[in-house]
Amino acid sequence: MRFWLLVATVLLASAAQAAKLPKLTLSGPYASVSNPLIHMVESGALKDIAEQVEFVPWKDPDQLRVLAIEGKADFVAMPTNVAANLYNRGVKLNLLNVSTWGVLWMISRDPKLKTLADFKGKEVAMPFRADMPDIVFGLLAEGQGIDPRRDFKLRYVANPLDAMQLLVMRRVDHALLAEPALSMALRKTKSFPVSVIAPDLYRSVDLQKEWGRVFKTEARMPQAGIVALGKSRMDAKLIERFQNAYAASLKWCQAHAGECGKLVAKRIDLLTPEAVADSMAVSQMRFVPAAEARPELESFFKRLHAKQPALLGGKLPDAGFYGATDHGRGANP
Repeated sequence: MRFWLLVATVLLASAAQAAKLPKLTLSGPYASVSNPLIHMVESGALKDIAEQVEFVPWKDPDQLRVLAIEGKADFVAMPTNVAANLYNRGVKLNLLNVSTWGVLWMISRDPKLKTLADFKGKEVAMPFRADMPDIVFGLLAEGQGIDPRRDFKLRYVANPLDAMQLLVMRRVDHALLAEPALSMALRKTKSFPVSVIAPDLYRSVDLQKEWGRVFKTEARMPQAGIVALGKSRMDAKLIERFQNAYAASLKWCQAHAGECGKLVAKRIDLLTPEAVADSMAVSQMRFVPAAEARPELESFFKRLHAKQPALLGGKLPDAGFYGATDHGRGANP
């Protein structure tokens, strides 16, 4: 009897092992949206469904697009407009959730600059040309009657960490940054906390509050989330497992900002645990399934489309974009 129990146990273990995926690749930028992904890898949150779970960073929009088009990852954190653009261009993806609702700020050496209009005529370091930070900045400026190309001296850089480095080296005095790069700039220049005498840099315009004020809406934007790529988006059980794990990891990062900072900084040399923890305290991070976020996404997308249809691939994405469904039903084929 014991022999057959042993055989059954071995067979069950072998079946469970065989059911595991050989590898699951998660990818994202050096930004707050990736913190839960890094925690998922470090904590082994998905070890029961894949032999190997890895996090692969992307550093700029061009690298992201290649990664998505070539299907080199299963789940990818990206700006929502990029996800819509890729979907409309035929890339096999579905938006699963939106988690980043507010991480964009202006930062300056001048404490007197409180509105975008105050930056007129000044050089501003701007990451990701023609992508999320640049787009939001342009829409907010135009909404106040300001020409973003004529009224500012925009200095484009590859990503927020590059803009942060320019600030720290005093090669620029003003920048638009996404967290955690902004908190890192404040830490590197000892411009924290508020009580520090004569800080070198100041947290200036909160672009989320500006968005709410200018467009008479909530002070937040559906800026970034997670997409499923290729075959992964067709596996309903995998999608559900991922969604639950991501939501749980986001909650963990918010409740344990210091520990989360250590995990993230271990993988990103330019960041410190303290800066990541600072960023978690000020960032609007909230897990919302894509279908639930659809009304706010469509409102956001309509503003982008009115400004430049190519930002979304020429049109608003259809219903199939908003979350993978059982066995891929409704997914972009």
